Amino acid sequence: MFPTDRDYRDFLYQQVGTPPASVGSYADLQAIAVKTFERRHLVGSPLPLDGWVNPTPGQWSAERFWQMSLHEGKKSILSFPMIGRLAELLLRVNPMARDALRLTYSHLFMDEFQDTTQIQYDLVRTIFLGTNTVITAVGDNKQQIMRWAMAMDDPFTAFDADFGGKRTPLYNNYRSSPELVRIQHVLAQALDARAVAPVSKTAGTIAGDSCAIWDFSTPEVEADRLAACVAAEMKTHKLGPRDFVLLVRQKAADYAAVLEPAFAAIGIPLRNEAGSIGAVMLQELLAEEASELIVAILRLAMTRRAGRYWTECQNALAALHGVAPDEEAAQAKLARELDAYAIKLSAAYTNPPKSKVAARSLVDHVVAFIGRERLIAVHPAYRQGGWLEKVLDAAAVHLMASSTDGSDWPSVLDAYEGSHAIPLMTIHKSKGLEYHTVIFVGLDDGAWWSFAGDQIEGTAGFFVAFTRAKQHVIFTYCGRRGTRTKIATLYDLLRKAGVQAVPVK
Repeated sequence: MFPTDRDYRDFLYQQVGTPPASVGSYADLQAIAVKTFERRHLVGSPLPLDGWVNPTPGQWSAERFWQMSLHEGKKSILSFPMIGRLAELLLRVNPMARDALRLTYSHLFMDEFQDTTQIQYDLVRTIFLGTNTVITAVGDNKQQIMRWAMAMDDPFTAFDADFGGKRTPLYNNYRSSPELVRIQHVLAQALDARAVAPVSKTAGTIAGDSCAIWDFSTPEVEADRLAACVAAEMKTHKLGPRDFVLLVRQKAADYAAVLEPAFAAIGIPLRNEAGSIGAVMLQELLAEEASELIVAILRLAMTRRAGRYWTECQNALAALHGVAPDEEAAQAKLARELDAYAIKLSAAYTNPPKSKVAARSLVDHVVAFIGRERLIAVHPAYRQGGWLEKVLDAAAVHLMASSTDGSDWPSVLDAYEGSHAIPLMTIHKSKGLEYHTVIFVGLDDGAWWSFAGDQIEGTAGFFVAFTRAKQHVIFTYCGRRGTRTKIATLYDLLRKAGVQAVPVK
């Protein structure tokens, strides 16, 4: 289950019942904050083996929630954090299971460690504390953007205390130009006064300002000018559409509705990668193993000069079949089967699908060759909750949509992957990606309505957006969408870094 504040409110105010006098009164239960019930009481600490001794009202309520979720329905219904707590409890009371994990992994590498939750940290601690496993945690507290999802305030301090970590600061920046790194440091100091200035290892290529705030009169003017800017930069710097990204704080579809026509008018597709296809986000679909392999096989069968895709397919199929690189006979057999199937597929589907039924038929045809059971066996996520079926259905829908304007297979597959489209996405979905130019649309109070509630996370999100850029950052503002008083702090930081606001008509 994916409980919300409303679910916890209903539980605390209507379902929890009356506590024993030794615990407290009904009024004590009503005093428990709904927004912090999950984090502080339900999954805030490792589960006790035999219940809480002399429980507080919060602990008693949490115990009731656990019992109801586990035992009082027709089946157990648990949230993902609750499953995490049960996993840690299982390993704590079952040394054989714990020791099996210890013996399996000589090294543990934890990336994006700044966004670790207490549940995740306790799980790692239970398994690996006191072992010889080499543990490396990499992250940056200035990029912590998951506090809303129960990320710890400072997991590095806990890691140092428990595991005796040796800190190694990383100073070199291999992504951003010297001017952008200089501005980034101003933002970094707002999040950590002790932040050390990094050293850019990349040459600047932008003539003029590397960063600016563009003020627009209307969203329509904004869309037209941004499209023209992208077209000009593509020509000047010999860039492709995927060298750019348009970032928004939220409600990507609302921005896309205005931006897409302007970009289409100059022949540059804009794609909302924060949108969903059924139960799957587009950005997730493109990274799914099943989707990637289906597209690789279609590229091999339907396009010329597909040597790279032949290698990708061969390697993927070898992994699915458990064939090692040095098993020459088995590798040759797979190669023959792949070649024969590519010929068969190209003959059976000469034209791209124009309906959902045709697209799903094609997807199922490819999956039958790959082996559905092999996909499920190799990729654990496909064993859970019908996820593989959701991915395949989304792939079929997206393939059909990509075929709408495409008359040939190469253009359809390019459209599927967005090879010639500029991506539009939210800050959270941009994490880990990088682009020549980042255009942040909507630096206003309307988009950043929650900024005052947690300025640290808001500023960290702002920092993450900025650090996606290699050479150029543009922030846009339009008075019709909202004022900029609540986020004055962000504007003050940019002003302190020397970033100028430029009226654009």
